[in-house]
Amino acid sequence: MNIFKLSIKNIVSKPLNSILSLALLIFGIGIISLMLQLNSLIKTQMDNNLKGIDMVVGAKGSPLQLILSAVYHIDSPTGNISVEDAKKIKNNRMLGSSIDLLYGDNYKGYRIVGTEQKFLDLYKAKIKEGRKWEDPFEVVVGSKIYSKLNINIDDELVSSHGLRETGEEHADQLFKVVGLLEPSNSVIDQLIVTSPQSIWGLHDDHDHSSEEHDEEDDHEHDEEHDHDHDEEHDHDHDEEHDHDHDEEHDHEHDDKEITAMLIKFKSPMNIIQFPRQINEDTNLQAAVPSYEISRLFKLFGFGIETLTYLAYLIIIVSAFSLFINLFNSMRERKYEMALIRTLGSSRRQLSMMIIFESLILTTVGFFIGLLVSRLGVMFVSSLMEESLNYNLKSFGILNEELWLLGLSIFIGLISSIIPALQVYNLNISETLADE
Repeated sequence: MNIFKLSIKNIVSKPLNSILSLALLIFGIGIISLMLQLNSLIKTQMDNNLKGIDMVVGAKGSPLQLILSAVYHIDSPTGNISVEDAKKIKNNRMLGSSIDLLYGDNYKGYRIVGTEQKFLDLYKAKIKEGRKWEDPFEVVVGSKIYSKLNINIDDELVSSHGLRETGEEHADQLFKVVGLLEPSNSVIDQLIVTSPQSIWGLHDDHDHSSEEHDEEDDHEHDEEHDHDHDEEHDHDHDEEHDHDHDEEHDHEHDDKEITAMLIKFKSPMNIIQFPRQINEDTNLQAAVPSYEISRLFKLFGFGIETLTYLAYLIIIVSAFSLFINLFNSMRERKYEMALIRTLGSSRRQLSMMIIFESLILTTVGFFIGLLVSRLGVMFVSSLMEESLNYNLKSFGILNEELWLLGLSIFIGLISSIIPALQVYNLNISETLADE
């Protein structure tokens, strides 16, 4: 007699009871697995984007906001800082390297970042097709963007002012696509990268247009003044222009601004002292990504832990439910078990049949729970992709989920012990006589 096949037939013969017994277990396993998956995927994504970044320098404001905007590009920046102030920070001998970031424009919701070419090296991003940017208004496009928007080499992009797609379009100045990046599973996959000069030039042109309009209004107004005043003004203007032209050229970038600086220290020990010096002695803000992200996880950790504990409680309840179902099933099947004994089955075989039934149910419940968690990950990923352009899809098995499999097997064994002992001690003659 094949005890395993008989166990499966007993489960299939009462599908409603089996489903009800598994419902709570599936729900509990699904929640715990979902929390484990999301925690692992989010941490992996954040760690990938933090490589090589010890500190971020930007305008005063929320340190977490500065990190989210400059590192993960999922929040608005705290403001801009002057190039002159940034130079003072760069000259510090504690710094190993620094990368400037400048943004304020987007293409169909994806951010256009003005930076240095070593920004690509930070994320080990490689050119899939084309080349890196060389001249202003040349851009390199991340893998997620060109695959989703069907962007190709030599395409021209019309940017919009601000970080939202609804901003004013810069139709007078187009960006030319010169390179496409390979997928890197990092934040650069969802960025359009160019030189800072491109962003400065774009906004300078915009500002000049506004200035020209103002100058026209001023010119009409100035015509009302007397001729002598105009002559004096022109004379002084020409002299000042000739005198200051070279000086303005020398300080061409002194009045420019950047959004943030990504900094790598020569020694990890500098992380302790240097950010404090910047925050206390300058009008800039320094934030340590690892510290701020750790704080963020602690804020969300309480809710995640509470939900996880609730899921474990549900699993315990499911164990009791499975036990009650098996116990009642044995009471209903006592006559059946006695007949099977008379046909030659041993007490041990019947007891193992009950244990197999429980183990099959809990194992199936575990895998269905994993499936539910993966559907949950796909749903959360779709929400994050729509709002934050982050993709968290993954179907890997975590080590912690193997512990959940062990827990499911343990629940199956515990739930079946008493029903199995009940069958083992079954008195055949009394059972058949009662019936």
